[in-house]
Amino acid sequence: MTLAGNHQATVVRTERGLSVFGTRITLYQIMDYLKAEWHPKLIRQWLELTEQQITDVIKYINIHKDEVESEYQSVLQQAEEIRKYWEEYNRERFEIIASSHSDKDPVWLKIQYRKAELAMI
Repeated sequence: MTLAGNHQATVVRTERGLSVFGTRITLYQIMDYLKAEWHPKLIRQWLELTEQQITDVIKYINIHKDEVESEYQSVLQQAEEIRKYWEEYNRERFEIIASSHSDKDPVWLKIQYRKAELAMI
């Protein structure tokens, strides 16, 4: 998957998916910025990539557009499923926590008093 002749491959497949060699940055992260219409120079600076890395990544994305787009959509779908799972899990947990306290519970009252002192309420 090298795009720079005899240089080390810039785009590699890891357990995280398509990634920039030597980093934890995935092409899917870069795709997020590209979809948000960030300029490649800004992406490069933000993610602390070299000029060669961002050039190779964009070339790779353009050459393998269908494959990368398909994987990107899959990653987005998985992320949304995970978000929904945790949103539901936390909603249930917050309901349990909210129903488990009483206005007569001394610990609860102490927390509320302290929050009021700190102007958090």
